[in-house]
Amino acid sequence: MQPGFKPLASWIYTIVFGIANPLKGSLAKHHITPQIGGKKLKQLTADELDDWLDERAEELSTRTLRLILQLVERAIRHAQARDKVRRNVASLVSVPDGQEGNPSRAMTLDEAARLLEIVESAKDLPLSAYVIVSLLVGGRTEEARAVTWPEVDLKAGTIAVYRSVRGDTKTKKSRRVLKLPKKAATALRRHHTRQAAQKLKAGEAWQDNGLVFCREDGTPLDRWTVRREFQKITKRAGLGEDWTPRELRHSFVSILSAHDVPLEDISGLVGHGSTHVTETVYRHEIRPALTKGAQAMDKIFKKRTTSA
Repeated sequence: MQPGFKPLASWIYTIVFGIANPLKGSLAKHHITPQIGGKKLKQLTADELDDWLDERAEELSTRTLRLILQLVERAIRHAQARDKVRRNVASLVSVPDGQEGNPSRAMTLDEAARLLEIVESAKDLPLSAYVIVSLLVGGRTEEARAVTWPEVDLKAGTIAVYRSVRGDTKTKKSRRVLKLPKKAATALRRHHTRQAAQKLKAGEAWQDNGLVFCREDGTPLDRWTVRREFQKITKRAGLGEDWTPRELRHSFVSILSAHDVPLEDISGLVGHGSTHVTETVYRHEIRPALTKGAQAMDKIFKKRTTSA
């Protein structure tokens, strides 16, 4: 085999063996080799690394993501020094926000229903619609903060996920158009009306970025603001203050899985590259508009409301 066409795993092994670090060896074994280890070095792209990191971010901390990217970058640099590849694509990507350090949890159906009850009835919670959409659609927090109004069709009841705060999604499987559950569609209509009033009140101070979820002056939300406001909501719902926005996505997957939604559908809804990724992280087919998630959520919460 020509050296430049050796798989990444071979170069990773050379690096890990050279540094004799058990932790990095374990990281390579579990988080690099199974996902991208088979890629030939000359064929590896920055886009593929972006997607790999995004998927790993649903399981690993930011610090660990940085470590595995450093291993890949070092392996490619090792190949560069031997004139096997011209550029180091790992140096072109950035590390996404990972987990907060503790294992992510998922809300039970009762907890999720309690949370929805609070955000649907409150008028003083700026992230109400954000929470409803995140819980019932299952998008990544980085995707929700990047959604713009042209990507929301309130008449058709759909939301398009084309990007995250880090930029455009890189694969067809990450780009998806999802049917909105009724509760999410209603929340977005109300949110659109409230935002129009905010825009009018702000006047010239309003910065029109077209964002669905933003600050009172139209500027982008940062992860810390979202987390802080979300914890206020969970506290009001009686769920405590130790929840993170990312756990809304985990709850989405958990609730659908518990109600027998097929793995392939869940994987497609959350934008994973394969069912293997979904199984590894928490539970692939992409269609023009995926409706099963919306149908399932409507049915689940309708049943609960009827029986209450």
